[in-house]
Amino acid sequence: MKSIITLSLLSLLSLTSCSSQAGSKGATVKIDDKKYRVATIETGKMSWYSVKTNFGTATASGEKFRNHGHTAAHKKLKMGTRVRVTNLENGKSKIVRINDRGPYKPGRIIDVSVGMSHGDHLDFHHDGVVKCKVEVLEPVEAKS
Repeated sequence: MKSIITLSLLSLLSLTSCSSQAGSKGATVKIDDKKYRVATIETGKMSWYSVKTNFGTATASGEKFRNHGHTAAHKKLKMGTRVRVTNLENGKSKIVRINDRGPYKPGRIIDVSVGMSHGDHLDFHHDGVVKCKVEVLEPVEAKS
């Protein structure tokens, strides 16, 4: 019983210490010489989708869906929002742009294009659905 309590406390400590690591709310990210800050963080499950599962090639933003684009679908984020998506199973992360609506399966918070699911990116194509962290990035205004 004592070992179970100790193990539970250690697990709890490791979970709470994650929030202070890099990538926490307020951290800055540089993309193409522009600075962004992490505005909000969401955790849940992500999946991938493709032209076949999209039932066509148009996204909710009106642009053509590309299987290998650095894009994703989210239920509520504004079109064009940049997010850093991290696969919590392997630690790999990529920055994608929201250009579609979804996912429509319960419990999922983001669908990334199928190209982002492959090994050289988020590496979860064969798993299909994995735990993830989505960090919403907001541009940092240049000081004059």
